[in-house]
Amino acid sequence: MKIAVCPGSFDPITVGHLDLVERAAVIFDEVVLCVMVNAEKRPMFSLEERLELARAAVAHLPNARAEACGGLLAAFARDRGACALVKGVRGGADFDWETQMAQINRDLCPTLDTILLPARPEHTHISSTMVREMLRYHQKLDAYIPSGAMSALLRIRQGKV
Repeated sequence: MKIAVCPGSFDPITVGHLDLVERAAVIFDEVVLCVMVNAEKRPMFSLEERLELARAAVAHLPNARAEACGGLLAAFARDRGACALVKGVRGGADFDWETQMAQINRDLCPTLDTILLPARPEHTHISSTMVREMLRYHQKLDAYIPSGAMSALLRIRQGKV
């Protein structure tokens, strides 16, 4: 069985993130959306809230699930028997960063490959940072948040903005 991990902080999950998971779900037998803790960031949503949003977003995919990870991504992937990490890139800066990360993850787990999928043109401008800003100003989010996660986001954001 070919297992892939799609990692990220998903603060919150966007339609661009979901598009990558859906594309990976066609390629791999199983996809784990890995909601990561990033000590460098101050998330708007707690790990539990981000995990809830991620689970709601991928609920329609029979071969995908969401899990949380507070440690090293390579160890998380190895523990689940994953052969690949799937990451999205929106441009050159993303590509450069993800190439470096791929080498580090490969050093930590030599059997783990990284697949970089280019974002679809209609998603290149979407980021969690942009969505958080739109949340702060109570803007419409239908085009940016997966429909499966929208009701959970609306409920969660009551106390956030």
